[in-house]
Order: sequence, then structure tokens, then C-alpha cells
Amino acid sequence: MIKFFKIIALLEGVSLLALFSNMLFIKPSNFDLYKSLLFPIGMSHGILFIAYIALAVLFKFENKYSFKTFFIISLASFIPFGTFYIEKKYLNKL
Repeated sequence: MIKFFKIIALLEGVSLLALFSNMLFIKPSNFDLYKSLLFPIGMSHGILFIAYIALAVLFKFENKYSFKTFFIISLASFIPFGTFYIEKKYLNKL
């Protein structure tokens, strides 16, 4: 289960970066490409985000994390490169 959570954390971080890249780099230069990429990138990021949060809740109860640790793990999904940090700092201890 921890290996699956690590994979989801990595994929969620990559999808967030892909979404930001699409918005910051592709949108100004090629709006049609931006619009065609927005749905698949956004949908995959949304699914991965929900999976990440659901797995974080499961691991909170399974490993008896404190609320502070759970909050940090959950907050990392909103910050670029945050899930990579969480994977190295918190998930490698398990």
C-alpha cells in the first residue's frame, strides 16, 4: 500500500507541474494547443488529487499520524514540488 501511495504522490506532483506548464508556457504561445491539452491534463490531475487525499486519510488512521502531520501531507498536494518533498521526508520512513 505504501508503494502505491508513493506512486500516486509522484504522479500527482507531475500532473500539477504539467498543468502549470500548460498554463504558463503553452497558453501564451499556442492557445489552441492549450485548450486541447487542458481537459486531459486537468482530468488526470483531478483524479490523482482525489486519490492522493483519500490515501492520505487512510494512512493517517493506519499509521496514527497526528493532525499536524496529516495537514502537512495534505497541504503538499497544493504546492508545486510539495508531494516530492512529502515522499522523501514522510513516506520513506514507513
